[in-house]
Amino acid sequence: MKGVQRATTVSPGALALVSAALMAIGLVTVASATASLDRPVISPGMFATPFGKQLIFAAIAIGLMLATTWAAIPALASAPSRRFVALGLFGFAVVLLLAALIPGLGDPHRGSNRWLDFAQLGLNIRFQPSELAKLSLVTLLAYLLADRDVDPKSFTRSFLPVAIAVGVLVALVGTENLGTAGLLACVAGAMLLVGGCRFLHLGTLAGIGGVGLTYLLFAAKYRLDRVTAFLDIWDDPQGKGYQPIQSLATIASGGWYGRGLGEGIQKHGYLPECHTDFVFAILCEEAGAMGGFLVIGLFVAFLWLGMRVMLAAPTPFERLLAFGLTLTVALQAVINIAVVTVVAPTTGVPLPMLSAGGSGLLTVSVGIGVLCAIAIRGQRAAAIHENLTD
Repeated sequence: MKGVQRATTVSPGALALVSAALMAIGLVTVASATASLDRPVISPGMFATPFGKQLIFAAIAIGLMLATTWAAIPALASAPSRRFVALGLFGFAVVLLLAALIPGLGDPHRGSNRWLDFAQLGLNIRFQPSELAKLSLVTLLAYLLADRDVDPKSFTRSFLPVAIAVGVLVALVGTENLGTAGLLACVAGAMLLVGGCRFLHLGTLAGIGGVGLTYLLFAAKYRLDRVTAFLDIWDDPQGKGYQPIQSLATIASGGWYGRGLGEGIQKHGYLPECHTDFVFAILCEEAGAMGGFLVIGLFVAFLWLGMRVMLAAPTPFERLLAFGLTLTVALQAVINIAVVTVVAPTTGVPLPMLSAGGSGLLTVSVGIGVLCAIAIRGQRAAAIHENLTD
């Protein structure tokens, strides 16, 4: 047992280093993807550009990651704190998701009420509540399944509260963002499986969820258009199939080693959403397949480190929490890269730590901070175990 604990502990610095590397690559790619032919990247008004804003978000994210690590270490050791955070975060996420649907509060950006606009308060800030929903769902499920004196196989005391929580968040998110709703459903299913729920309960929830997601798919025509475009991108190359075709063209034009940083062509009005959902395509165009493999390798390293943190976690709650946080980032990366390479239909799921946007980056940094805190607590528990067995 002593050797196992020593083998599974991981330095929080390694996890932070991998995350910082992904953020740095994201900053460089966003800077290139949003560069103008008549304006240098670094200029007096740069902080009003997408790159300048992302630079600010990245600086805040690093500070938030460190602050979360510091605050989470004592919070994870306190049962009342864990309960307060899990329930409070879930309630806050639900309130924000509902607020985004209220006219005047929600920002109908591109026909979808996914954002809260704080312009009424004099702030030029938009926040996407679905990003917070990811963090809140993982935390609540870890609490409901592993942090109470309740058998996870119990229907009324364990499965039913989990099913209600998952249903509420998936329904609220899915009305405007089906891709993220699907991500939440997959993470929830994996956590239920790892948490020890009955297969019958899990199958029931999967069936209900499948029906719900299918209904949401058919409830909006643009979602069906994305599916039909994926099935045959050449059927309407100037319409429904334009985005996936341009994404493939962007990746293919990079070859193995890329055109060179800043030398990409597709970002100049050819590939929509090139600095957000399709930033991976721009990376492959300018850094080539080798740059794409580097990013994929970093995500694989993040997954491996996160799983090691889970194995060394000192409590069942922290083990399930580390699993959920790691899986959320890894699965989101898989979905985004699958979309960009046209292995899956187009969704609105960004690439974590690389796509431009503050909501996703800041919430992911909080999750990484919690993972680092669990890693530190795992190291301390292993050290105590070694002292007791020496």
